[in-house]
Amino acid sequence: MFIIVLNQNNIVNDGGNNKLVYKFPSSINLTDKYVAVSSVSMFYSWNNIDAIYSNNTLTYTWTALAVTTTYTITIPDGIYEISDLNAYFQFVMIQNLTYWTNSSGQYVYPFEMIVNPTRYAIQINTYLVPTSATATTLGYTLPATQNWPTTTQNPVITIPTAFNIIIGYGAGFATNANVSNAYTPTTATASTNYETKNTAGTLSYLSNTSPQVQPNSNLLLNLSGINSPYSQPSGIIYSLNPSVASGEAISEKPPNFTWNKFISGTYNELRLTLLGTDLRPLKINDPNMTILLAIRDANEHFLSSK
Repeated sequence: MFIIVLNQNNIVNDGGNNKLVYKFPSSINLTDKYVAVSSVSMFYSWNNIDAIYSNNTLTYTWTALAVTTTYTITIPDGIYEISDLNAYFQFVMIQNLTYWTNSSGQYVYPFEMIVNPTRYAIQINTYLVPTSATATTLGYTLPATQNWPTTTQNPVITIPTAFNIIIGYGAGFATNANVSNAYTPTTATASTNYETKNTAGTLSYLSNTSPQVQPNSNLLLNLSGINSPYSQPSGIIYSLNPSVASGEAISEKPPNFTWNKFISGTYNELRLTLLGTDLRPLKINDPNMTILLAIRDANEHFLSSK
């Protein structure tokens, strides 16, 4: 058995840090040879929100006097928890002057997105935006150039395709203040229903599928020279499920080697591609990685990694 080492020096520079090429010093015959992952050291640095996944936008409405404007929030590429997303939404609402302050000087936003752990769901709350007369009575103040609506209303939040997977809503889901029955899955053209409504006019919605805040929770290692009839792609030799938080170091050492037989032939190089759960090359932000592959002859014993 012998070990080959792949690290950032083996990365093919295509911007994704997801393709590594190991060139043998000379051509090598890998007939009746097997390969297994010995260890993986890297950082948990792949985005869950990224323009390449088309999952980085949502829209909301704001009505000033009788004019309704739809704003698109474009989320910068990054690794986000729901609290991070909500903080960014608030930042954008401040930039758009679509907020108000209460009598204590606290900022109030027309909607928020939070985790509801009891229901294993993402909850969207939309708040009733008052008219000018009601706002004055309550001590609410708008930014200097903004106007209250002529009729009280909740904003409409629309969840586009792809971002909906992150928070567990149906594609095209849109909140709607003009219904009163319990929440059901919807499309953009269907009647949209809320889960609860309180006396202050706050509408609360719950996701109806499990949120996938990190849709690429597994890292798949796909190696050239492997042709498994039982997997697609056919070169997958290992699945890594990070047990650390985003940004932390991953140190993976399989308790046992999972051996994969090479296609018989002579090789000049091996190509390793890092794939996401969706089987597409995964964009890795931090190229600092070391992956060890063990290669053995057919007549060697099947060894553990210890």
